[in-house]
Amino acid sequence: MKSVLKIYNMNTAEDVNKIRVAVASNEGVVACQINKDKGEVNVVYDDYFVNNDKLVQSIEDLGYIVF
Repeated sequence: MKSVLKIYNMNTAEDVNKIRVAVASNEGVVACQINKDKGEVNVVYDDYFVNNDKLVQSIEDLGYIVF
């Protein structure tokens, strides 16, 4: 599966790194590409292990807003 998540308040390289670590820590994530300028996180994952809601929750747990 592939998801494109829009992130509000992702402004710095530190934000990008925090989000990358949070997303990658989910079992089943195959790839994660982040575009800070667009505020997008592209995630490729195995939906047997993880779903879109869990990916969103792992980012929101850091204090970011996903829409």
